[in-house]
Amino acid sequence: MTVTSPPSSPTQRSGIGAPLRHAMAKPLAPYYLVLGSAVLLTVLGLVMVLSASSVESYAASGSSWAIARKQAMWVIIGIPALVVASRLPTRWFRRLAVPVLVLSLVLLVLVLVPGIGVSVNGNQNWIEIGGSFRIQPAEAAKYALVLWGADLLTRKRKLLHQNKHLLIPLLPVAAVIILLVLLGGDLGTSLILMAIVAGLLFVAGAPLRVFVALGAPALAIIVFMTFQRSARLSRLQSFLDPFADYEGAGWQAAHSMFALASGGWWGVGLGASREKWGNLPEAHTDFIFAIIGEELGLVGTLTVLLLFGALIAGALRIALATDDLFVRFASGGIVVWIGVQMIINIGGVLSVLPITGVPLPLVSYGGSALLATMFAIGMLLSFARNLPGAQRALSERRASRRSPRMPWTRRR
Repeated sequence: MTVTSPPSSPTQRSGIGAPLRHAMAKPLAPYYLVLGSAVLLTVLGLVMVLSASSVESYAASGSSWAIARKQAMWVIIGIPALVVASRLPTRWFRRLAVPVLVLSLVLLVLVLVPGIGVSVNGNQNWIEIGGSFRIQPAEAAKYALVLWGADLLTRKRKLLHQNKHLLIPLLPVAAVIILLVLLGGDLGTSLILMAIVAGLLFVAGAPLRVFVALGAPALAIIVFMTFQRSARLSRLQSFLDPFADYEGAGWQAAHSMFALASGGWWGVGLGASREKWGNLPEAHTDFIFAIIGEELGLVGTLTVLLLFGALIAGALRIALATDDLFVRFASGGIVVWIGVQMIINIGGVLSVLPITGVPLPLVSYGGSALLATMFAIGMLLSFARNLPGAQRALSERRASRRSPRMPWTRRR
C-alpha cells in the first residue's frame, strides 16, 4: 500500500516569496515601507542635486555647493515637520483641513497679484519671500486638496451614493484651485490636482459615468491650455520624435535621451555626467532622473522606481488595512499625488509623455515641493502607527529596548 502525505497548508509552504509575505504581514510593515523608501529617496535626491547642479551652481555663484546647500536647508526644515506630522493624531489632521485649504487659496490668489507673484520660465506661480528664496503655493495646494477632500468625503460618508453630495462642494472648490493654478500658467501641477480629485472620487466609489462626464471638460481644458502657448504645442509635437526639431523644442528631450543612453547598465560614475555641463536644461530639477540614469546607469534608475514602488505599496497598504474612512481617503489621495507626479516626470524624461515641468517627488530640487511631500509622508506615518496591531507592536518594541539584558551565564 502506498502512503501519501497530506497536502501542505499554505502556512506550511515555503518559497522565495515566503519571507517577504511574512514581513509584509507584520503590523508595522507599512510604516517601515513608507519611512524607509522616503528617507532613501530624500538622501538620493540630496546627492544627485549636488551632482546635477554643481556646474550651474559654480557658474552662477562661484561655489559648486550653493544649490545643494539650499536643498539641504529645506530637508533640515522638512525633517521636524515630518516628525511632528507623524506624531499627530488623526483628529488633528481633520481639524487642519479647512485652515490649510483657506491658506492655500489665499496664497494662490497672491501669486496672481502684480508685485507679489513672481514669474519663472513663463509661469507666474511663485511668491518671493526674501533674497533668492521663493515659495510655490501650488505645491501646498496639492496637500490641502487631499486633506480637505478626505475630510469632506468622510463627513458625507452616508450620502456619497448620491452624486450631488459626492461632487458638491468637492468639485467646485477643486475647480477654483485648479483655475487659480492655470491662471499662473502651470499646466503640469493642474494635471496632478485633477488626478487627486479623480483619486478621491475613485476611493469614494464614484460610478464610471461620473469619470466619463468629468473627463470631457478636463480634456478640453488640457487641449485649450496646450494650444494657448506655442512652447507647449511645440513640446507636444516633438515629444514622439525630439530629433525632428533637435535645435528647438526637441533639445531638452534629445539630451535627456543622450544622458540615459550614455549611462548604460552601471553609469559613467557619480559626478561624471557630461550632459549637466550646459547641454541639459533643468538638470537638477525636472530632469534629475536623466542625470541619475547617466551617472548611476540602469541600476540607479531601477532603484529609484523600486523605492517609489515601495512608498506607494506602503501607502496602499495603509489605505486597505484601516477602518478609518478619513485615513483611507487621505492615503489614497497621496498615492495618486505621488504616483501620478512620478509618472508624469519620468515619462517626460523618457520621451513617452510630453514635458510638463513637474519635479520628481523627494528627489528633484525645490523647497516647496519637498516640504509639502515630506509633511504628507509624515501624515502617512501617523496613519501607519495607528493601524490595527501597530500600537501594540510599537509598545512591545519600546519595552524590549528598555528591558535590561541579563548577563550570559554558563550552564553547570
